[in-house]
Parts: sequence; structure tokens; C-alpha cells
Amino acid sequence: DDDIFSSVFCENSEKLINVHLFALAAKYYSLSNLGVCTPLEDVLEALKGDSEGATGIKPDEFMNNKKSHEVQVMSELVDNVANYCGIKQVIDIGSGKGYLSSFLSMQYNLKVYGIDSSSSNTNGAHERNRKLKKHWRAYQSRGRENLKSQSLEKAKDRPAESEIKCKTINEELLNNANSLQNQDQVIIQGLVPSCGFTEMATPATNTETEADLVTGTQPHETKLSEEVLAILNVLPADAVEDFSSSHYNCGELCEEEKVQRKMTSLKTKARKSSESNLYFPLTSCITAETELGDIITDLEDCMMVGLHTCGDLAANTLRIFTAKPEIKAVCSVGCCYHLLSEQFENQEAWGFPMCQYLKDEGWCCGRNARMSACLALERVAVGQMLPTESLFYRAVLQVIIEEIYGVTKSDRHVGKTFSKSSSFVDYVRKSLKKLELDDSKLPDSCIMDYYEKYKHRMNELEAFNMLKVVLAPCIEVLILLDRLCYLKEQKNIAWSGLVKLFDPVKSPRCYAVIALKNQSCS
Repeated sequence: DDDIFSSVFCENSEKLINVHLFALAAKYYSLSNLGVCTPLEDVLEALKGDSEGATGIKPDEFMNNKKSHEVQVMSELVDNVANYCGIKQVIDIGSGKGYLSSFLSMQYNLKVYGIDSSSSNTNGAHERNRKLKKHWRAYQSRGRENLKSQSLEKAKDRPAESEIKCKTINEELLNNANSLQNQDQVIIQGLVPSCGFTEMATPATNTETEADLVTGTQPHETKLSEEVLAILNVLPADAVEDFSSSHYNCGELCEEEKVQRKMTSLKTKARKSSESNLYFPLTSCITAETELGDIITDLEDCMMVGLHTCGDLAANTLRIFTAKPEIKAVCSVGCCYHLLSEQFENQEAWGFPMCQYLKDEGWCCGRNARMSACLALERVAVGQMLPTESLFYRAVLQVIIEEIYGVTKSDRHVGKTFSKSSSFVDYVRKSLKKLELDDSKLPDSCIMDYYEKYKHRMNELEAFNMLKVVLAPCIEVLILLDRLCYLKEQKNIAWSGLVKLFDPVKSPRCYAVIALKNQSCS
């Protein structure tokens, strides 16, 4: 409780005096310990109901390991929410290069509008999507070849007698109906593997006639066709088309099955003809006041998603969701907390706080705290240490800029200069040029004097940043619970929650804010 942690800081000086208790307190107030998150497994179970799971194609070949992990997990959740709400349209806010959007459209056949403020991202998404479709078809072709190989292996494993009976089925049907009554189950077992599946039929009854067997009207054959068709329907579209175009030496017994497969193939081709336009990258800057109908002409009941929406965009995604009746659900994973605007900054619209409670209490974070919230404790915990040397370079540079140039604030950024620098002197000179400061009045010896002056304090800097890492989850809790409380305050929300979607080592910003509107809302 709070009394236990009261001795973390000195009551008079307010300095940290107990690092161990500080770490325990930070862990105590983290999301993983507070018990406010809903397990992803529980959410998926509640959404799926009696529906079948989707056939999974992993996106490993299309993106790096981190992005593949994020897209695969989030797309499955989005598809389940969309099915639960009975919607087929998805709006991906801050879609970037279109990783999530393209996967949702290709894997789950959802109609996705990806909106990003950067035209270069949108143009890149167009080109990437075009190339991805070719890659995707090749991926599915390999999947079909694997199915064929599996079918051949199964056929090889079957007794030679069954293969002979499958090849000579017409002769056996015409010449020996009585024998067939005892052997039809074995024959069907020989037939079904040509489709890549195992036994699905039951023995024929003694009352079935030879005509019934030849025309394929017996009950168990109809059941067989229906079950095979049902399984074909959950396969990727190209796989269905491949099966329907295959040729079998199975005689008239397969006629009904051929007809149904042909119908399935036609439906598949019709669906594929429209699939080329299932993903639409659009360029637009999204704010809380954005009218989606002005951007998307065929806006219908839909779901809004955002995978690592930056700064205020995550907050605005939730505001649009609550304000627009067409949006029935939202799944938002935010990032870049340091770019959030705050109410105390006298902004007209801000990203923090969102809920009325924190507004009334006058809560604020400040940029330093929000910067700390972006740190990744889980990565540090598994040995991915902080970049202490680059942080040290940056800290000494700031001292130089303040003391030599008298600059305490700048709109310009140093960026990733450290990785491109051969030494501290090189780093300082490149940084000064980026900041448009004259480096000619600063000799190398002066730069190195600053380095030597503060070098012994590098360990202090490392310890300080480790404390910031430990505190990071607590600040993230404040930001995420603020967003959840905002949704809880809305009257048209049926359910809302925080869900840990990703492995935090692979993807540190791993929490999603999810909400579904009341079905009566329109």
C-alpha cells in the first residue's frame, strides 16, 4: 500500500533515498500488476462464439520480425471484432506503409481504407501493395504445392488394393453392386485424399440401388460433397480454384461434386475480381474534427484501427470513434507519447488528459515524463542495454550549446547523428551544422575539454536513465488509463478495455485500447 512506499523519498528534500522500494513501487503500479487488462485470449474467445478460426498465412516473408508479429496478432483480433459486429469495412488511421491494411484485405478479405498524412507513405503503400500481391500469389502457390505433396504422400501410404479399386470404380459398380455395398467406404477413402482430406463418409445402406450409387444421389455422397465443399470454402481462394480445375479418374460418382466445385470456382473468381481494390491508401491529416465522409465516399458501418498511431493521433482516433455513428468498434495501439500535446500547454485540442476526471484534477505529465514513457523496460530486462554513450554525447553537447552559444531552446533536431559520427568531435561538429550554429569558433581542443570534464559522470547518467526506465511503465499506465476512462465515460459504449496484444520485447508499445458500441447505436 501507499504507506510502504512513503519512505522512497526524503520527506524534506524530496530526494530518492531508497532505490529498492522505488523499483518495487514502480512495478506495483504497472499495468501488468494492476489487473486492469483483459487477456487477449478471453477477448478472442468471446468474439469468436461458434465461428471457425481463419486459415493462417504468416506474414514473415513480407515484413521484418517485429512488424510481422504485430500485424499477425492485431489482424486476427480486428477480423474477429469485424465478424462479431457484422462489418466488412475497416479504416486504418496512420496506416504508414500499409502493412496492416494490406494484410487485412488479403488475408481476411476486408475492405480497408488506409489513411496517412504523408503522401510519400501513401505512394509507397500503393507500390508496396502492388508488389505484395505478386508475392502473395506465389506464397499461396507454394501452399497449394504443399497440399498436393501431402495428398500424394497419403495416396502412397494407402494399400495398393484401394488404389486399384479407385481406378476401376465404374467396372465394379456395374459388374458387382453387391461387392460394392461392403467396400464403398474403402473406395470413398481412396477418392477423398485426391482433394487433400481424410475420411468423411459413412457406409452405404443395403437398400441403396445401383442407380443411386452411379448417379451420386445417395445420402452419404451428398454429405461427403457438402463437407468437402465446406472445408474448401475456408481455404485461400487460389487453393479452391486449383482443386476445382483438377482432373480425376473417378467416373460418374464425382459428378455432383464436380458441379459444386465448379460453382465454388465461379464464386471464387467473382470474389477475386473485386479483391484487387480491397485496399485503398489515402492521404489526409486526421484530427478530432475530421469528417470521414469527405474522405471516404462509400463510408458504411465500419471499424477504426490504428497500429502505433503517433502522439495525438491515438487520442483523436478515440474521439472520432465516439463521435461518428458509422464506426462500430475501435482498436488503437498508440506510441510516441513524447509527441502528445497537453491541456496545460493551452492547446485548443490536446492528447492528454482525455477523461473528465483527470481534467478536473488538473493532471499534467510534461515532456520529460512522456519521453520516459517511451522507454522499454522489458528490453532492458533481457539485456538490451540503453545507449549510454550516445546519451552522454547528447548531454555534453547540450552543455556546449548553452555555454558557448547561449542557446537553451531550438526548433531544430540533432537526430541520429551519433551512428554517423567517428568521434565525439565529429559528433559535435555535425550536430552544430544541423542546428545551424557556427562551429568555426569552437576548436577541437575545446570540444575535447568538455568531454574530459564530464567523462567521469557517465556512470551517473547511466544510473539516472535506468531509474527512468523503471518508472516508464507507471507513466504509460497514466496515459493508457486516461484513454480507457474516457471511453468508460461515454454512454454509447457497450464494452471497452485494455488488452496486451504484443510481446513487449519485440514491440514495447504493446497495449491496445479496444471498444465496441452498443448495437442499438446508429
